[in-house]
Amino acid sequence: MRNPLNALALALLIQLWPAAGGLAAAPLAGVATNFGGVSVMATPGTFSGGIWEFQIAFNTHSQDLRDDVAKSATLVADGVVSTALEWRGDPPGGHHRKGVLRFKAPAGRPAAIELRLARQGETTPRVFRWKLE
Repeated sequence: MRNPLNALALALLIQLWPAAGGLAAAPLAGVATNFGGVSVMATPGTFSGGIWEFQIAFNTHSQDLRDDVAKSATLVADGVVSTALEWRGDPPGGHHRKGVLRFKAPAGRPAAIELRLARQGETTPRVFRWKLE
């Protein structure tokens, strides 16, 4: 016979898990921007273990992609701005780059997040938004 307290503890853990730095199981869709001949696609990836990851892909046929992605990226969660921990991906140069941008997870569970990429030569940052609730 199963212990009803174990089932209750498991149900509570599943409900509280997002507040501990994770997100719901449903994946968030990628968001793309196109400006000045450069396309950027940002897709939320893994959100666990205190680290949030975003898959980023740059594509162009008109210029070299020399962005320092980690230095140009910020994450805004309920008004709190965080800088990127690191970029794990293609080095600067070329016409196609992809990789993973990593941030420390914000405290609690934000209602929405916004990833901003400030590209050199562009007057305003690229903004990618997702609602989490």
